[in-house]
Amino acid sequence: MTDFTLNTYRSLLSALSLHKNHRIRHDVDARPAFSLRMAQIEEEMGVHSTYYFRSKHFVSYADTIRAISALGHEVGYHYECLTTCRGDIQAAYDDFCRNLDTLRNIAPVTSACAHGSPRSPWNSQDIWNQFDYHATGITHESMLDTDFSTTLYLTDTGRRWDGFRVSVRDKVPQYQEEWNRNGLSFHTTDEIIHALNDLHHQIHQKKLLVNTHPQRWIPFGLAWIEEATLQKGKNIIKHIIVSTR
Repeated sequence: MTDFTLNTYRSLLSALSLHKNHRIRHDVDARPAFSLRMAQIEEEMGVHSTYYFRSKHFVSYADTIRAISALGHEVGYHYECLTTCRGDIQAAYDDFCRNLDTLRNIAPVTSACAHGSPRSPWNSQDIWNQFDYHATGITHESMLDTDFSTTLYLTDTGRRWDGFRVSVRDKVPQYQEEWNRNGLSFHTTDEIIHALNDLHHQIHQKKLLVNTHPQRWIPFGLAWIEEATLQKGKNIIKHIIVSTR
């Protein structure tokens, strides 16, 4: 089975239906129009998930965001304010509030999740060392409000499910070694599907938070090859960044 195609995603959703406690989140980092196709597939299969959009896409892809919300999916804010404000926490918080208001004029929003910004020296989650996101009406920050002692985090960062080896921020390092020891580290989507289809597998002993990046889940063809090639180059850069930090 060719990985990171829409057909493979359908198979993953089918396998996830066997898991009693899972959530699906999508970080829409690029090509927001691609996220609508995933949202439509999910709606067809009776699945509802959360799509996190970056502020630079709010205006130009407002129709896409509205369409995803209309399908019954949750829309969230994929914020990167500390990076765009170059480390100024007050300015970052003000920017967060402005952008959140803009997104709320498109769809209801009560959830947020920081964009990793791997080339940035700033982690936008650090805004909340000084401010409280609950004051903005955000009730859930995906990474900060998830108990990873009971929840396994599976993310396709790096276009692989064991991308924690090259990821700068999209990972949970304090629990990763434990997950590795317990056979809860996967490289391909097919490996995850196989584990989910085995009701005795350790994966069923944990809650699941599954994160995808919709721009890489496309039909096999030139665009698929382009995305795969581009991600290989990104992984080399991210590996260098991780090694020097």
